[in-house]
Amino acid sequence: MSYFYFSLNIPRHEYLRYYQGSAARVVVRAHDGRTLSIPAINLRRFVTHTGIQGQFRATIDQNNRLVSLDRQ
Repeated sequence: MSYFYFSLNIPRHEYLRYYQGSAARVVVRAHDGRTLSIPAINLRRFVTHTGIQGQFRATIDQNNRLVSLDRQ
């Protein structure tokens, strides 16, 4: 398993593009410089009235598939 730690600050109006399906993936840069492309649907549970903010940890398996996504 690999772990990616990253921060997100996506305002509500910007996340609506992902929620409405006009953008399918969110590309983030982890704190160690690696890049990760996350299906936007996996972020829906973190949306608040202001958008998505916080520190996150993505767990990726040996086939580069997302296993879990957690807010830290």
